[in-house]
Amino acid sequence: MTQKAFLLFFFLFCIISLNDGQNIDINLLRKINVNRSTNLDGSFNLISNSTYPIGIAAPLGLFVVGHLKHNEKMVNNGIISGSAVVLTVAISAALKYSIRRNRPYDTYPDIRPYSADNSPSFPSNHSSVAFCTATSLSLAYPKWYIIVPSYTWASAVAYSRLHLGEHYPSDVVAGAFVGAASAVVSYKLNKWILRQYYGVFPKAQRAEK
Repeated sequence: MTQKAFLLFFFLFCIISLNDGQNIDINLLRKINVNRSTNLDGSFNLISNSTYPIGIAAPLGLFVVGHLKHNEKMVNNGIISGSAVVLTVAISAALKYSIRRNRPYDTYPDIRPYSADNSPSFPSNHSSVAFCTATSLSLAYPKWYIIVPSYTWASAVAYSRLHLGEHYPSDVVAGAFVGAASAVVSYKLNKWILRQYYGVFPKAQRAEK
């Protein structure tokens, strides 16, 4: 999905949500959560719990390996990815505690969560970090063997939040949007800095321009 298509999808989702949002949200969540196979709970919980380790390990790994290999481009990609994760976590936290939406299981008793969480529901922080990581890696290394696994994992994380009853679908979509947008902003900002301060950055980065 291109950036423009994703933004269009998010816009249309918001329009639908404004018109009949809560009904669509809870009905879709019920279809996924209420009659789910509980045998898969452990697997989806494992996928969900992989979000922060991978979100931290990906930029840190690029940074460390880049230093060890004296690869300045990889070091810079690690910095960009790490900055994007910090940005998306900050934006998600700000939205969560400004909007303070209740978790679905707090409002609807038929939603059966795998485990309860005390933080607000909107947006899904797991989805934002997962899509931020996937988008950062895809922008840094635009190869199918990076893009496909990255977004497959991010989508699995997002779905796991619904399967486990932790979020509404709109929480997950908003989280994915925040994460992807944060990655794009971080990437574009780095490119702008390279243009403005041409002589300050690594030769490997300047050669790309």
